[in-house]
Amino acid sequence: MHTSFPLATGSQLGYQQEQVDRFLEDARSAYEGAGDEAMTSIAVRRRAFPVKRGGYAARYVDAAMDRLEEVFYERERRARVRAAGEEAWWDETRQLLSEVRGRMNRPRGKRFRRRGFFATGYRRSQVDAFLDRVSEMFERRELVLQPAEVRDVVFHSQWRGYDEEQVDALLDSVVELILATR
Repeated sequence: MHTSFPLATGSQLGYQQEQVDRFLEDARSAYEGAGDEAMTSIAVRRRAFPVKRGGYAARYVDAAMDRLEEVFYERERRARVRAAGEEAWWDETRQLLSEVRGRMNRPRGKRFRRRGFFATGYRRSQVDAFLDRVSEMFERRELVLQPAEVRDVVFHSQWRGYDEEQVDALLDSVVELILATR
């Protein structure tokens, strides 16, 4: 299969070409209605690829995945508006914003469940600092963060850090809100 993704060079690791090609072919089929109907923007966002030396350069694949997620999200949004009406869709979006703000308005260091005594989680100070940026963006009603910045944020680990699943779920909601308000 021909692709336009450059390969990782030298000792850099890249995504396994076969996995990327297969996923993109499945996504194309799903979008055209001939494949997996369960393909969603969230499935695209959460897809991870194994790496190998000489695979596809990650930054190019990641950029394509970002665009693909946005295409699927817009299709899903249009379907929800057709099914329930635009006012209902905006009500859902406002409800999601309210839930996200509720979590972000909690005190720093207590926004999420903490991991157990012998477990690591996301570094609380880093998560809180990032969420402060997100909160400021919502308060100013300016989209200064792009969905890719939220998708690509990396937090170091610490003992008794924030529960990763809770943080990741909130970040998914933030991406959805950014896409909804474009």
